[in-house]
Amino acid sequence: MKLTIKILLGLLAIYVALVVAFETWLGYSQPRGEDNLIITVTEDDGSKTRRVLSLFESQGDLYLAANHWPRGWFRQVKRNPEIHIEFGGERSAQSGNYTAVLVEGALHDQVLEDNRLPLFARVLMGFPPREFMRLEPR
Repeated sequence: MKLTIKILLGLLAIYVALVVAFETWLGYSQPRGEDNLIITVTEDDGSKTRRVLSLFESQGDLYLAANHWPRGWFRQVKRNPEIHIEFGGERSAQSGNYTAVLVEGALHDQVLEDNRLPLFARVLMGFPPREFMRLEPR
């Protein structure tokens, strides 16, 4: 019995280490793709922070999602929802100032359903809860 518990704890520790390694790599590499954008957030001290995020769509609206455990940018946007976004490629005309509105309830469930993540991605990320913000042009 003790050996089984040690093996399970060892496997859990390995899994947690893999999730931390993946999230760390993702944070440092800031990969860019067709659905990525750069968000500029005003910090509490007035400084500006830029972050690469993925864009999601649902029912014709644009959304940001907190898909990972590190989500300082998300907490900051909740405190100061006035943000600037830079799109690349075909979406560059949509770059500009937006207000980010927290999505809850039935709308959250709809956006989640419209933007399911593959199981493999969820495993790599450690199954974090997903939160969304709708982008409203200012």
